[in-house]
Amino acid sequence: MGDMGNVGDRAAAPGGIPEDVAAELRAMKREQTGSAHLGLSDDFAEQLAWRRLTAEHGDRLERILDEYGWPTAAGAGEEAATGAWLVAQHADRQLGLQRRALSLLERAVADGGASPRHLAFLRDRVLVNEGRPQIYGTQIAGVRDGAPVPWPCADPDPARVDALRAEVGIAPFAEHTARHAPGGPR
Repeated sequence: MGDMGNVGDRAAAPGGIPEDVAAELRAMKREQTGSAHLGLSDDFAEQLAWRRLTAEHGDRLERILDEYGWPTAAGAGEEAATGAWLVAQHADRQLGLQRRALSLLERAVADGGASPRHLAFLRDRVLVNEGRPQIYGTQIAGVRDGAPVPWPCADPDPARVDALRAEVGIAPFAEHTARHAPGGPR
């Protein structure tokens, strides 16, 4: 664990995460949300900028996890907790970090301190990055002939996948994939 000796000198968000760390997570959330389109750009320089950003954020999240564990809404605030999840979600080239975040997030959800929806998205992301079928159908492989193409799901029955999605507060599969269609609602 990191040195926590100086933590008492910093103002803490509710639950013990220092406010400056919560502010970092909020800033990372805003930066990733505003830059996500770069990852799908046809411009290689923009793709590289996205990779650099997600790697830097992933490295910082790793250090935050070392020192404080998973940033929950109670411990860091809702926006900062969402920022931690988003950084983990986008850390596709840091599978070890994604797996670690998934484990910590599972415990936080079990304790009632984190979003089951976030857990479902991260679980699917890790499964896809491991080359395995996803569970909730949250990950889209691309667009073919104007239609979103999801990564394969472990259960091919869309009704059962939608039932799983409903359990964790995710919109039905067709509604989710429509958001990824060119010109679709966002």
